[in-house]
Amino acid sequence: MLTFSATSSAFCLIFILLVPLAGAGLALVNSGLARSRSAAQLMMSSLCVISIAALAYFVCGFAFQGYPNQPAHVVMIGGKPWSWLGDGHLFLHHIALGGSPESLAALLGIFGAGLAGSIPLGAGAERWRLGAACLSSILLAGWTYPLFAHWVWGGGWLAQLGANYGLGQGFVDTSGASTIQGIGGVTALSIAWILGARRGKYQHDGMPSAIPGHNGVLVLFGCLLVLVGWLGLNSAGAMVWNGLPAASSVQVSINTILSAASAALAAALVTNARFGKPDASLTANGWIGGLAASSGACAFVEPLGAVAIGAIAGILVTFAVEWFEVYMSVDDPGGSISAHATGGLWGALSVGFFARLPAEASGAAGEAIAARPGQWLAQLVGIATLIGFVLPLTYGLNWLLDRVYPQRASAEGERQGMDLHDLGAGAYPEFVTHSEEFTER
Repeated sequence: MLTFSATSSAFCLIFILLVPLAGAGLALVNSGLARSRSAAQLMMSSLCVISIAALAYFVCGFAFQGYPNQPAHVVMIGGKPWSWLGDGHLFLHHIALGGSPESLAALLGIFGAGLAGSIPLGAGAERWRLGAACLSSILLAGWTYPLFAHWVWGGGWLAQLGANYGLGQGFVDTSGASTIQGIGGVTALSIAWILGARRGKYQHDGMPSAIPGHNGVLVLFGCLLVLVGWLGLNSAGAMVWNGLPAASSVQVSINTILSAASAALAAALVTNARFGKPDASLTANGWIGGLAASSGACAFVEPLGAVAIGAIAGILVTFAVEWFEVYMSVDDPGGSISAHATGGLWGALSVGFFARLPAEASGAAGEAIAARPGQWLAQLVGIATLIGFVLPLTYGLNWLLDRVYPQRASAEGERQGMDLHDLGAGAYPEFVTHSEEFTER
């Protein structure tokens, strides 16, 4: 079983405590990319979703996620064990909360579930009811997130692909490119589909209208907060889920910032080439997409590989925003689907091409080899599971929720703004905000 020294536990705790800054940054990004009449509701939704996700994960999430070498529900297929679900205690019972690896994993999981739950808020901005967002976060943090996290981090069947089928070392996700970003991204896509587009977003011929956000400064400042949180997330994930020493945080941090930087610059260059000037919102989405991609292999790639991963993520995110909006008619005000789902899935796939994974057979500390044959296939299996199973699952759960508790605000509530509809007051009461009737058809 993985053990930490007191020093390593202390460093890991510090890294974990930085993760909430990523949630704060995403809240600012989502708020800034929305119109002013829904800004306060988005910030309030972020706070409520993180709170409820923490409680749901505390009640049953970590029990379902489990921890390697801990009790789990296992089925035998072809004479080989396949772990499907953790079998831990509810309410974190019987966990030594004194800095043990399991307790650190539980704390990181609480923040990870909250971060994943915050991602769909950007896709549902300006029409997703506060109560519905809270109920949806219970489904994500209490079931969807821990289920997939068990398969990846809890010793589940995706992690066992190497032992059972010889596919490299099984599915590898250092710090949540698929488990946090991918889960949050596919949930965001489900929410956007269920809610439908904002009023006035699409013209009669189906072409989208531009609905600019109200505060680019909030968006760009949020990006800086997200970076700090991500440095903690990636460093803590490398230690908790991959057993790496605290010293690995140097490489992880370098790779994280390089991935974000190259992604943002790639997005700025692409938009400048296409539109004549760099686009601030798309550059911000590229920055976040680069961070999401970095979480896949940040502990196992050279800095040059991190630059390549980030640059590709920035380009992919830029075109994904247009593809979802124009060709899929998906209204995603915060760019959450493109930044987190596209960036995260690319980050997971990049492990198979760029990572130098630890040489388990040799047992030599620090020795690494290029990704074994079949590693890219193991990564594809994990990605296919997210798209082919988790996406329909989260869509189905939220569709059922919508039948019981309608998730979209009324037309009148959307017209007057979610601040007044859900909170009874605006974010900027001392200023006259634009009614923006020209977008409402």
